Amino acid sequence: MANTDDNWLLKVEGLTKIYGEPNENSIRLTGPWFGSNICPQTDSIVACADIDLTLFPGEVLGIVGESGSGKSTVVRLLYFDLEKTGGVAYFRNYAGGSSNILSESNQQKRYIRNHLMGMVYQNPKDGLNFRFSSGGNIAEKLLMAGHFHVGRIRERAAGLLDQTEVPVPRMDDSPAGFSGGMQQRVQIAKAIANNPPLLFLDEVTTGLDVSVQAKVLDMIRTLQRELGIAMIVVSHDLSVIRMLTDRTLVMKNGRIVEQGLTDQILQDPQHPYSQLLVSSLL
Repeated sequence: MANTDDNWLLKVEGLTKIYGEPNENSIRLTGPWFGSNICPQTDSIVACADIDLTLFPGEVLGIVGESGSGKSTVVRLLYFDLEKTGGVAYFRNYAGGSSNILSESNQQKRYIRNHLMGMVYQNPKDGLNFRFSSGGNIAEKLLMAGHFHVGRIRERAAGLLDQTEVPVPRMDDSPAGFSGGMQQRVQIAKAIANNPPLLFLDEVTTGLDVSVQAKVLDMIRTLQRELGIAMIVVSHDLSVIRMLTDRTLVMKNGRIVEQGLTDQILQDPQHPYSQLLVSSLL
């Protein structure tokens, strides 16, 4: 389906997160042009500000930038791990895209998270409960979304583990005893358990061996193609962005400094910071 302005899945406008005591100058006195996201007047930290983005069904959008650029803050705000300071977000699969999901009640946010979104964190401990088995972690996600038939839950869990290349005989083992790469695969299986239309991936290959990284990325790409899930992929690594994404936002000091098709940004970056990132990849 062609991407048209009225075919969006997620629309975000003015998304802002400030830690500390903001004033009217907090945003004006921070950003890439100041080389800092710390307000000189109040010491408040502008984690991200004035973030606008549109995501289309089945599209993979990358957000790239150095540590502290605000890229992870964006997805954590959209997944309700953090409370926004400002901005709106509309999600086509919830209330037909007419309601600002960031201002919904906690109950409605839980519904959106459990039924319509998935998240894969950099650290598997943030996305998995190591007191549960790998199958139990998937069951937890299914139970929260209202699935209660034990037989069908186990069947779904086994199918997802197989799909994400986790040995099904280890379904009743705790992920605590798994390798980092296998923990990430269990986390991905849990995140896609409810066939969500939107999946967030936050630095999912950081800390993994290069060979394991390649396998995890290949699996994500295959799943995306098979399931047609829209994804927002956060990474400081342009090789990850190149492999997975269609379009890319480049962030620095809490702001978007450039955006466009991934191929275009990698081949002809316009902003000096994007040029620096690309030259470090070569």
